[in-house]
Amino acid sequence: MKTTPSLRAIAAAVCVLAFPLSVQAQASLPASAAATAAKPAAAALKRYELQTNIVDGKMVFIDAKGQVNPVLAANVGDTVELVLKSGEGAEHDLLIPELNVASAKFSANSGSTSVRFKVTRAGTFTYYCSIPGHRQIGMEGKLLVGGTSLAEAGAPKAAGAGAVSESGQAAALALYTPAPSPMRGPDPSAVSVAANPASVPSAIGTRAPQTLKYRMETVELPGKLDDGTSFTYWTFNRQVPGPMLRAKVGDTVELTLFNAKDSKMIHSIDLHAVTGGHGGGQHTQVAPGQEKTVTFKALNPGLFVYHCATPLVPQHIAAGMYGMILVEPEGGLSKVDREYYVMQGEMYTGRPHGAPVHQEPNLEKMANELPDYYVFNGEVGALSKTHKLQAKVGETVRIYFGVGGPNKISSFHIIGEIFDKVYSEGSISSPKHDVQTTLVAPGGATIVELKVQHPGSYLLVDHALSRAGKGAVGVLEVTGEPVPGVYHAGAVQ
Repeated sequence: MKTTPSLRAIAAAVCVLAFPLSVQAQASLPASAAATAAKPAAAALKRYELQTNIVDGKMVFIDAKGQVNPVLAANVGDTVELVLKSGEGAEHDLLIPELNVASAKFSANSGSTSVRFKVTRAGTFTYYCSIPGHRQIGMEGKLLVGGTSLAEAGAPKAAGAGAVSESGQAAALALYTPAPSPMRGPDPSAVSVAANPASVPSAIGTRAPQTLKYRMETVELPGKLDDGTSFTYWTFNRQVPGPMLRAKVGDTVELTLFNAKDSKMIHSIDLHAVTGGHGGGQHTQVAPGQEKTVTFKALNPGLFVYHCATPLVPQHIAAGMYGMILVEPEGGLSKVDREYYVMQGEMYTGRPHGAPVHQEPNLEKMANELPDYYVFNGEVGALSKTHKLQAKVGETVRIYFGVGGPNKISSFHIIGEIFDKVYSEGSISSPKHDVQTTLVAPGGATIVELKVQHPGSYLLVDHALSRAGKGAVGVLEVTGEPVPGVYHAGAVQ
């Protein structure tokens, strides 16, 4: 008896027969068609325009839509083009180290720049500005890359899994290894930036409170660090320290800070005599070619340091951006014959002390607090060759002394003299008497007074005396007839 297959059996047989046929049919497809079926989405060109600026007191990147530090997006295989422009004028760059991406530096003076790269890895990557301090104050964002990394998708790998090409490895190392600063000779255009210690504003004395207006300019310029050595200083009014300001308790001070158009950096000012607004630093972050104004009341008498407060703050200070403001008490200070203005700072350079080159700053030494130079008024020889303090026997000399730093304490001393009076830490309310050496902290100040009674050359030093060999020495020249009995060479007469 002949049996007719059921519908279920027929269907099963068809499925069994169809499976190898489908495999065979798929295998017989042309190679081009198979490749088309497996091909990912076509690679694209992703173009972003980013402009730098200051928003809410922070440095940031802004896209064409006004988004701050925008999230950029791309897929593996895309080519990304970043067009970069300095909106506020300062110098910047853009790095994505994980992708071996680094733009050229750009500013208002150099104009815009662009960087193009092909994305080969999926993931989330950080872009940022590598100029010291800029990332810390807000210049960073994210690049999101979708898809599958080319290596994971079966791209050939040299020398085994996970290998990196020599060129790729070199590029990665270049991003994380500080490049040696090129050695070049001293800048022939370098000028002395040493502030004249005798440039002290006149005493105020007794008067009613007034409104005082000061205008200061931040300038970046090549200066003479030492004989045969130059350095690019960042200054207030082209000098180190910046100009001494003078006010009286109760005065209202209007201070305008202008940043020179050719500056590469944003600059600011923080005055330790100011209450509020980070001493003025919060509202004086000034881009090149711009100016900002703050107004404050002088509430407390004393001698106060001011300095730049733009990140990287220690770098700005070490480059010369510090000075002092004196706030006189009611009735003023006692009258003296001569007043001088002296500040100590330290400098961290790429080449050793005394090298006949244009020195570049070394931020690693600065972070480790290993200065190559200690200077009075900005340069080696500022108070022994460029300028000298002078007095006559019998005169009383007052020195306004401060430490810009950024890191080191000074043990201020005058060899061959004793301070008759010391206003420690810049406080005028309770002076000390008969002091040999006085400690002054970074960002701190003191006022010393001495009556000179014997002629000679008196050396101003930091009594951590190895620092004299690195530049921290000045001269007080005293002329006139000696006071009998004070000092003479030889036995008792």
